[in-house]
Amino acid sequence: MASAQELKRYRRNLADELDSAAVYDTLSACEQDARRRAIYAELAASEREHAAIWRDKLAANGVPVRTHRRSAKTRLLQTLTRTFGPSLVLPTVAAAEYADRDRYAREPGAETLSAQEQEHAAIVQSMVASKRQSGTRDTDGTRGGRTKGEQIAAAESWHKGATSGNDLRAAVLGANDGLVSNFCLIMGVAGAGSASRTILLTGLAGLVAGACSMALGEWLSVTNARELARTQLAKEADELEHTPDAERHELALIYQAKGVDADEARRVAAQIMRDKDEALDTLAREELGIDPKELGGNPWSAAAVSFCLFSLGAAFPTAAFLWAHGTAAIVQSVLLSAFGLAAVGVFTSLFNGRSAAFSAARQIAIGLVAAAFTAGAGRLLGVSIS
Repeated sequence: MASAQELKRYRRNLADELDSAAVYDTLSACEQDARRRAIYAELAASEREHAAIWRDKLAANGVPVRTHRRSAKTRLLQTLTRTFGPSLVLPTVAAAEYADRDRYAREPGAETLSAQEQEHAAIVQSMVASKRQSGTRDTDGTRGGRTKGEQIAAAESWHKGATSGNDLRAAVLGANDGLVSNFCLIMGVAGAGSASRTILLTGLAGLVAGACSMALGEWLSVTNARELARTQLAKEADELEHTPDAERHELALIYQAKGVDADEARRVAAQIMRDKDEALDTLAREELGIDPKELGGNPWSAAAVSFCLFSLGAAFPTAAFLWAHGTAAIVQSVLLSAFGLAAVGVFTSLFNGRSAAFSAARQIAIGLVAAAFTAGAGRLLGVSIS
């Protein structure tokens, strides 16, 4: 008979596997590419097989298995997939699979499951990497004309896009910046005893000023990154033109560092160097970490997105003062802000591995403490100035 702790772990494993299967089912249903759609369907089937193992373990211990209810995180991922397509959520799914790849490593009798989970993580990671590559693909799924070394390099770089370039993560954090900063600003002015009209004007001014500041900062950041990338690419192109032997040796060392045999690395490097454009593209990606086709993105679209996301978040604490006054407006502002903070917490649960409820509660608590602090500071300043 299993212990209470073991039974709890069986239930958790069962719920996790069924949630994963539901996410892969949705990815498969929304995917346009037939090959990728089939892979998602196979992953979903595999997760259901894993779930059956834990269901059987519970049944063997006389524990009734209730109808599974998908977690808030799973429902959110499914909604995002249906709304925006698989590309938006795939990096998040890959990061989660990578983080959970060893969850059965110490589970007694789960050696096969552990190996399969690691295989799932590798498959999803490679799908993220291939999704970020441009160009046609051969029937075996590799990019046409790419060497073995380049395929290895591409697979190695999946996590850069999944962690630092995750659009969904950036969107959530941008909205959170607007919400928290304007919430604290409004509570600070309200704490000073200002009239509702003054608080509303302050909130609107904070929304516009903050959104403009964020947009300008994003524009400058992306523009500077693009200018630096162009400078580095020009220098790399000059080195390819004047010192090709040194660049070929450098490229071979890069592949050796990735685990490619020295002779194979030299052969791959020599093959790449036959085409200067291909060599520059490869060196830019592997040595400089630059995608020559994007160069860090479009500064204007980045600025516009940053402006809109900050404004969206900042609107939550401000909106109540459009239709209410006095204490009622302050209370409604706090409630709307708490709702927004909870939503941000649920979204952040996609990245931090914690439950949606925990992330939402933590986000609300931190936001309310920050707002209370600024309200108190506003109160002190208001009294001293008056």
